Amino acid sequence: MAYDRTVRLAVTDFDAAVAAVRRALADQGFGVLTEIDVRATLKAKLDHDMEDYLILGACNPPLAHRALEADRSIGLLLPCNVVVRRDGDHTLVQALDPGTMVTLTGLDALTPVADEATARLDAALSALSAA
Repeated sequence: MAYDRTVRLAVTDFDAAVAAVRRALADQGFGVLTEIDVRATLKAKLDHDMEDYLILGACNPPLAHRALEADRSIGLLLPCNVVVRRDGDHTLVQALDPGTMVTLTGLDALTPVADEATARLDAALSALSAA
């Protein structure tokens, strides 16, 4: 089962790619609640070197509210993680497929929320690949 929605950007400046991802998410009503710099964390904790790898915890409050009204435990799958990572000369942007919420829970009440979240994330990813 695929659980991601991914675009590959021909962007060499990682910081510029992250800024573009933040703008694209904001344009679709998502704010970034959390940010995990995996590269820096692994370097600091394990002295391990790896490529740029950032996890953004994106949230669209109206969608999160609707999902929580359908299932209080859905918070385990929130916020919607978006990964921005270096892949050779490119940058990958990956979002967790919101349909995963429905698949994992089996709750049909989450389908409209997942569908709207998918449409918004797809629009953000499309905007990035078009830029």
